[in-house]
Amino acid sequence: MAVFSYGNINKGDNRPRMSDAEEKQLLYVSIFMPLIFISLMWLSKLYEYVSGFELGRFGILPRHIEGIPGILLSPFIHSDLQHLLSNSLPFFILGFLMIFNYRKVAFKAFVFIYTASGFMVWLMARENYHIGASNLVYGFAFFLFFSGVFRKNIQSIALSLFIVFLYGGIVWGVFPIRMEISWEGHLMGAVAGSFIAFVFRKVDLPPPPEHDEEEGELNDEEISLQQEESKPVPPVS
Repeated sequence: MAVFSYGNINKGDNRPRMSDAEEKQLLYVSIFMPLIFISLMWLSKLYEYVSGFELGRFGILPRHIEGIPGILLSPFIHSDLQHLLSNSLPFFILGFLMIFNYRKVAFKAFVFIYTASGFMVWLMARENYHIGASNLVYGFAFFLFFSGVFRKNIQSIALSLFIVFLYGGIVWGVFPIRMEISWEGHLMGAVAGSFIAFVFRKVDLPPPPEHDEEEGELNDEEISLQQEESKPVPPVS
């Protein structure tokens, strides 16, 4: 069965309600998983400082065979400490929001954003080494924003507005304004995140509101009274 089969993923089923224990476990996973990735980013930079070995050569080099491994390796490589810091906090916040709010599709969306944005950079970007996790940060941000646009439920829309409040300014990063940065990585991440938000727009929807089953149910006596009241009254002569 195809992972991204259009018919399979757009069933429109609401997510099941979680128990307190399940929600607590989800909270831990939402915190822990982004931290693991960020730790690997920092370990890579630490290795560079300790060994003096430049890792930038393992970034994405567009349209070169030797640049293909960079699709997987480039998010762990950063040019300097400022570059690493600028990606670490957004990655954690957006990664947390993505896992906690869209738990059924978060991993699939992450894999798609990771591979699709990296491949598009390799295919279409300028012929320079492209490094950093910015493509993932942009992918997460655009996934979260457009999930609210496409899903049109209150929870997702509120999250979209929160993303705009936090990171609305990053939209300028997808344009070739500062040529020293990989704006192509930003753009491809944004495209991948927006696309996968559309694909998963009907998956992992919030649970429907609970209703008291007794509400709205009428007993036999009330039904009989309603039927009597609905009978036409004959005219008086």
